Amino acid sequence: MIDKIKTKIEKPLEKINITVDTINYEKGSLNIILDSEEILNIDKIVEATNIINKILDKEDFIKEKYILDVSSKEKGGSK
Repeated sequence: MIDKIKTKIEKPLEKINITVDTINYEKGSLNIILDSEEILNIDKIVEATNIINKILDKEDFIKEKYILDVSSKEKGGSK
């Protein structure tokens, strides 16, 4: 299921310069971590989430109820 989701969302996200870093499904929660050469601000995350939601609703990969959590990959740096 994870591979199918990744395959379906990769190309649409690439159009907005976002790549899929990791997808994990556990205990009713689908976590998708995104990455980009650009800064992923809240607007970009929302845009990506809307794209992902439409695809997941259409494809219906997960039959039971779940929570979708889309976030950006943590970047290293000084604190």
